[in-house]
Amino acid sequence: MYDVGTRKRALALLAQGRSLNSVSKETGISRHAIRSWQIRLEPSPRIAPTDPGPPADEAAYAYLLGLYLGDGCISAHPHGGYYLRIACAAAWPGLLQQCREAIAGVCPGIGVYSVRKQGCVVVTSYSRHWPRLFPQHGPGRKHERRIVLEPWQQAVVDARPWEFVRGLIHSDGCRITNWTTRVVAGERKRYEYPRYFFTNKSDDIRALYTGTLDGLGVEWTACARDGDPFNISVARRASVALMDLHVGPKH
Repeated sequence: MYDVGTRKRALALLAQGRSLNSVSKETGISRHAIRSWQIRLEPSPRIAPTDPGPPADEAAYAYLLGLYLGDGCISAHPHGGYYLRIACAAAWPGLLQQCREAIAGVCPGIGVYSVRKQGCVVVTSYSRHWPRLFPQHGPGRKHERRIVLEPWQQAVVDARPWEFVRGLIHSDGCRITNWTTRVVAGERKRYEYPRYFFTNKSDDIRALYTGTLDGLGVEWTACARDGDPFNISVARRASVALMDLHVGPKH
């Protein structure tokens, strides 16, 4: 027999997104017992959650919104609540840390954990409030449906535009070095220059990105790469300098 504290601890580990197997190994409790407690003790999903109110940290929310629109998703837990998952490239430990910090900033005290997949790490967190904080959640792929910010979200982006741009670049963007050649005094010379790319199939998400850049005075162009027309380039020196100052490359 297990006391209530032991049961709640096991359920709290599950609420962090842990699997039954990992919780069972850590606590020494059988998977069957943990599953039965989960079914009996978790609130009904039909009970409406309390509105969490505005994000605790607007800068963290603007950044996390960018990450979510690029490489995030929300999925329902079978017994209530939701998982927020942000897929991050495993090659960028700084990105993983910033993602975790942003989630903690938006919902202080919430559990955040990482699951390593092939070529990426999925940063995950459980809460009943994720659909309220990210109302763009819905069935199907983002580029196959309308993506429109709520007025309160747009107000956050307007107040924290660089954090929003940074989140979009850190999810679906990159900073690269381009090169070209020119003939100078009869001699062909190679020149290199930095450039930012953002690639997303959603017309709405690209419009949110370019509209924010317009407000920041960053010049951009739409271009195609490998026949794919879903790319936004920032290449002019002054605009790249602004992006370097406020966004920078992934690390």
